[in-house]
Amino acid sequence: MKKTALITGGSRGIGLGIAKALAKEGYNLAINGVRDEEFVTETLNELRELGAEVLYCQGSIAIAEDRESIIEKAYSVFGQINLLVNNAGIAPRVRLDLLETTLENYQEILTTNLEGPFFFTQSVAKKMAHAKQNNHAFEATIIFVTSISATVVSINRGEYCVSKAGLAMTSALFAVRMAEYNIPVFEIRPGVIATDMTSKVQEKYNTLFENGMALQPRWGTPEDVGKAVASLTRGDFPYSTGQVIGVDGGMLIDRL
Repeated sequence: MKKTALITGGSRGIGLGIAKALAKEGYNLAINGVRDEEFVTETLNELRELGAEVLYCQGSIAIAEDRESIIEKAYSVFGQINLLVNNAGIAPRVRLDLLETTLENYQEILTTNLEGPFFFTQSVAKKMAHAKQNNHAFEATIIFVTSISATVVSINRGEYCVSKAGLAMTSALFAVRMAEYNIPVFEIRPGVIATDMTSKVQEKYNTLFENGMALQPRWGTPEDVGKAVASLTRGDFPYSTGQVIGVDGGMLIDRL
């Protein structure tokens, strides 16, 4: 029986890079996104051409009812989830200085980027634990996709940094809790990745890369993140639950 991966925000950007890598690894895919299915049909078919059975689960992880319906739809079709990839997230609609940002901005970012994944994972983790108790051969993994913003300060999008720092702790918490069931939990921490989210600041980051921001002087790609996820799901790190995997081109190494 093929394994199934549920990927939030899996129809574009980093999530799509992960979905493609997992399709090549032989996973069936439950792809979550907020857009109507008609707008992602081409993407879903592209994944199907890689050999995966693909289910689209529309909804926002920021909304409790949507979280329930996404999970229910995935389980009703595939019967089990072997891999949960918490990838969905948003950037601030407007980048505002830390002294000027609003409660509305803060709440929107924290609800989507932190509260949503926390309770989404709680629901799926319970089902994974139950499956493991009933069948010790059942294999499951949970991955959180965070950001270098978990530790790197950007004072014009402070709420985003807070959300990613909280998500990093969420990953550690679930790693501890799920260890009882031998279900590993990992955090993937991307650097500057070429996606829709970063397209508006392309010129800025081009200059930073040219000036040595990262040891590997190029943009990261969704494929880079996908390969890291695929490696974790293959069991290449069997004794490393709770670890943070940086996909940042060496950006965070302290240098003089």
